[in-house]
Amino acid sequence: ISKWSAKRMMGVEVITQPRTPREIWLVNTVQRCAKEAGIGRPEVGIFDSPEMNAFATGASRNNALVAVSTGLLNSMSQAEAEAVIGHEVSHVANGDMVTLTLIQGVVNTFVIFLSRVIGYVVDRIILKNERGHGIAYTLSIIISQMVLGILASMIVMWFSRQREFRADAGGATLAGRGNMIAALERLMN
Repeated sequence: ISKWSAKRMMGVEVITQPRTPREIWLVNTVQRCAKEAGIGRPEVGIFDSPEMNAFATGASRNNALVAVSTGLLNSMSQAEAEAVIGHEVSHVANGDMVTLTLIQGVVNTFVIFLSRVIGYVVDRIILKNERGHGIAYTLSIIISQMVLGILASMIVMWFSRQREFRADAGGATLAGRGNMIAALERLMN
């Protein structure tokens, strides 16, 4: 449901029939990048935001959505916007949405499991509680989930950063290295 959720939360207007030259360019650019990346045609959308932003989401390489903000389209040149689109299409081609979701799920499972183990050790072995779970069990779980959650977030953020670098490289391949550099410089301002 990621596409459905993103459309609703961001107010994405999916372009089914391009009406303006800008929409025609956007749809054609996304489709060209998708073809070069070897994926199915993603849905293309625009959402109203003054920020320069874009995102890709979807369950698979052949069932995705690429959406760009009005701020991005109004503030960037077509070459820079093409690089951002190439970046987002690269996320789809690399399977980043599904991969990151799976990694987050696995890491969360370990956080929950290990916090229960820590709670048991504190309650039964350190405090020698023999009658059910005591308050130490619950407090240990809460504290260890917070600490382990922070460590887990660092792992997920590291992995996400690696995926961003790969998508930047993919955007440079699809739209040109110079265009990707110009887009990144524009986003830094």
